[in-house]
Amino acid sequence: MNQPHTLPVRVYYEDTDFSGVVYHASYLRFMERGRTELIRALGVEQRELFDGETALGFAVRKMTIDFLRPAVMDDLLTVETRSVEARGATMDLEQRVLRGEEVLVTAEVKVACVGGGRARRIPDGLRKRLMLGE
Repeated sequence: MNQPHTLPVRVYYEDTDFSGVVYHASYLRFMERGRTELIRALGVEQRELFDGETALGFAVRKMTIDFLRPAVMDDLLTVETRSVEARGATMDLEQRVLRGEEVLVTAEVKVACVGGGRARRIPDGLRKRLMLGE
């Protein structure tokens, strides 16, 4: 995927700590929404993946995060999500959280495709929609 998927996110009181700054774990929720909406934008509903005999889901296996600048209550943020590579059952993504043009958080994320408690190969149809090779 050359162009990242973008998701606007407004910062609410519940996302902040006692000082009005976004609590670090809130960024994890923002980025989870970004990854979910990337899959949805490709025409795949999460519920479809979970249902049936071949139920699949994605679990974060590894995440490296750099917190560069703080966001505060009422900020309008953009979560960018870009798929980078897929190998078998894992997929690497890059994510950024921005306020306008200012980069606040960057993350490298490895997710594993799982089903029935085991790693499963990422379906070819999804891999093609993500424009990822093997």
